[in-house]
Amino acid sequence: MTQDSSGVQNAGAQTWSAERYARNARFVAELGSPVVELLAPRPGERILDLGCGDGALTVQLERAGASVVGVDSAPDLIAAAQSLGLDARLMDARHAASQLLVIYQTVLHWMLQPDAVLVGVKRALKPGGRFVAEFGGHGNVAAIVVALLAVLARRGIDGVPLMPWYFPSDQDYRQKLEQHGFVVRDIQLIPRPTPLPTDMAGWLDTFTESFFRPLSEQDRAAAQAEVLALLRPVLCDSQGQWTADYMRLRFAAVVAE
Repeated sequence: MTQDSSGVQNAGAQTWSAERYARNARFVAELGSPVVELLAPRPGERILDLGCGDGALTVQLERAGASVVGVDSAPDLIAAAQSLGLDARLMDARHAASQLLVIYQTVLHWMLQPDAVLVGVKRALKPGGRFVAEFGGHGNVAAIVVALLAVLARRGIDGVPLMPWYFPSDQDYRQKLEQHGFVVRDIQLIPRPTPLPTDMAGWLDTFTESFFRPLSEQDRAAAQAEVLALLRPVLCDSQGQWTADYMRLRFAAVVAE
C-alpha cells in the first residue's frame, strides 16, 4: 500500500506479499461472506472493491453477477487478483471512484484519514448508492497492540505513533458517516475471536511491520519473541492454536437521496 489522499498507509509501514497474505491471512476473505450478504449485490450492478487485495473476496461479488472493478495499491496483490481473471487495477482509489456506483471492502482500518476516505466514497456513489464494509473497530486486536507497545516501551520507543490502524467505535463512525451525507442502515461492533491458520508469528509478520521497523535487524527477532511470550497465556490454547482478538465494525449505509 502507498500513502495517498484517501489515507491508505504507505509501504514504509507495511509491505504486501500475495504468498504471505494467502498463507497467514486467508481467513480475511473466508470470513467476509456476511458482508457480501449485507451488500446483497444484484446482477449487473457495478461495484468498486476498494483495497481488493488478492481478489479472493472479489470473486464472491462476481459470482453474484455484479460487474466488479478491484482497486489496490499493492502490486503483488493486484497481480494475484488478475491471475484469477478479475478486473483488478493498480491505482489510487480516487482515479476509479467517479465511474462506479457501489463500494465495498474491508480495508478501511488501514486508511488513516477517514474523513478524506468518506469524501471519496461519497463522490463515487449516486444518490441511493450503497456503502457496505467490515473493518477493525474499537478494541480490535487490543491484546496484540498492548503487547507490541510494551515490548517497544522496554526499548525506550513510543509505539503509539507507529500504529498503522484506525479502529473507531460504532458511534464514532456512525457520526462520521452522517456528517458526510450517508444514511446509516445498520452499524455494529462484533466480537470475532479468529483462529489463525498458521500462528501468531505469521500474523505479526503479515500485519505489524511498522512496529518493528525502528529496531535493528538483530533485535527484531528478539522483540517478536517477547511479544509472543506476552500473548501466549491469553491467545494460545493448550493445543498450540493461536486466536487473534478481533473486534469488527460492520455497517451498511446509503447516500441520502
